[in-house]
Amino acid sequence: MRTQIARQFRFEAAHRLPNLPPDHKCSRLHGHSFFVTIRIEGPLDPHVGWIMDFADIDAAWKDIHAQLDHRYLNDIPGLENPTSELIAQWIANTIKLPREYLHSVTVHENCVSECTVFVHPSSQ
Repeated sequence: MRTQIARQFRFEAAHRLPNLPPDHKCSRLHGHSFFVTIRIEGPLDPHVGWIMDFADIDAAWKDIHAQLDHRYLNDIPGLENPTSELIAQWIANTIKLPREYLHSVTVHENCVSECTVFVHPSSQ
């Protein structure tokens, strides 16, 4: 039986989307209180009764948080055009968690807009 767990985190950062027309509001410097959901999926370890320790997810997030929080995202290599989609991909590619368990990364740039990148989608 496959099980999924999720852990939510946040970071504050500024960015601009340089590939948009100059009159688009997102081409101007602005900031967000980003929320990130990391989803882990896999079989339960029958001995301990979980997929992964939440503390392991927290530890992996700590490095990501240090790179993103209170930063200008455009200055981070790989995030020169920091759309929510590319931020989610960057986190998925950067976070040090076992690939076979990393299901998805969701970036919420505000309370009504989010993007999910599926790293290891659920089996149908």
